[in-house]
Amino acid sequence: MILSLQTRSSFFPLIFSQFKPCSSPFKFKPCSSPSKFKPRFSTITMSSSQTLVEHIVLVKVKDGTEQSKVDDLVNGMNSLAAIDGVLYLTAGPVLRSRPAAAFTHFLHSRYSCKDHLDAYNVNPTHIAVVTNSLFPICDNLLVVDLFAGKTTLKTPATGSGLRVRFLKLKGEDEQVKEKVLGVVGEEDVGEFSYGENISPERAQGFSIASLKVFPGQKELESVELEEGLAKVEEDVEEVVVVDYVLP
Repeated sequence: MILSLQTRSSFFPLIFSQFKPCSSPFKFKPCSSPSKFKPRFSTITMSSSQTLVEHIVLVKVKDGTEQSKVDDLVNGMNSLAAIDGVLYLTAGPVLRSRPAAAFTHFLHSRYSCKDHLDAYNVNPTHIAVVTNSLFPICDNLLVVDLFAGKTTLKTPATGSGLRVRFLKLKGEDEQVKEKVLGVVGEEDVGEFSYGENISPERAQGFSIASLKVFPGQKELESVELEEGLAKVEEDVEEVVVVDYVLP
């Protein structure tokens, strides 16, 4: 199986395509089925009509970037947790990845519906962090969004290990896609999300993603990055795997 990722020089316009100009001061748009926002590090419970949305961002910082600028980026990304509609957000350096050194930093956040994610994307604070702190030092960027598929998920606690996997299929055959989703879904125990990417314009062709939460770094590192992927080797063109420990 090929574990490779080519840097795309065109990712900047892809990101900007998501940022619609604000003609008036930002106003928070509630979900069609509103729910009360829960504090960070709580259990999120929703009605069956709602589905959590996972927002995952992988960043490759340019080699040789000053540490102060990297720190500004991490601090800026974590400050986005204060935006209305964000149920939870964490960002920081990755623990390990395949391909090795493909990405250096990671952001994961959750929303109770896609309307809240869309509002986050066009929020002026978010745009300012991306424009002023991310773009000047970013060498590569990969963004995937997916519906969690569960109505209740615990917010990862400090020290939890997170593993994300992005898969790019060799073709667009629906049967192949269903097969791969089925294999990926075999891990669906505990705090686990997986599904089809709902934001293809920023994902560089990666169409299936999963996110698994481990109790801690020890448990995360005890599972090989490639474990469980052999069954889909013939159908997958590229795979990106990133491990991260929540500070």
